[in-house]
Amino acid sequence: MKKLLLAALLAATSVTVAQAADYELGTLTISNPFARASAGMASAGGGFFSIENAGEADRLIAAHADVGAVTELHTHIREGDVMKMRQVEAIEVPANGSVELKPGSYHVMFMKLKEPLKKGETFPLELTFEKAGKVTIDVEVAGIGAKMAPGMDHSKMKSE
Repeated sequence: MKKLLLAALLAATSVTVAQAADYELGTLTISNPFARASAGMASAGGGFFSIENAGEADRLIAAHADVGAVTELHTHIREGDVMKMRQVEAIEVPANGSVELKPGSYHVMFMKLKEPLKKGETFPLELTFEKAGKVTIDVEVAGIGAKMAPGMDHSKMKSE
């Protein structure tokens, strides 16, 4: 019975994230935007989505959301046995290629959250690309463990 309930829960989360809208900006298509619900009183959260590019190379150079006081582009690097987050200046979107912002990799970081991110809510996220310009997408808040990379937990992250 527990396995059946877990399978149903995972399927429901996957369907919710998969049904998110696509957003087009020039030759770029942004798909499946989601954030994970906040764990407890977490002061930070991550945003994830895919970017497909049918044209020349571009770069995601900024993001802004009102859910937190600070919004940054981040990646993860491994130092020994420890994964650490680092802010990046930009995220490359290759010509005729794609990049996926996902847990354990590139992502948008929302810090100093004004309120916890709650499953089922949505919020606007403005993305700025070097060549294509700006687009605002709606980010759906999925469950706490949605597409979580092994060993990652934003609830213990401190914002400065």
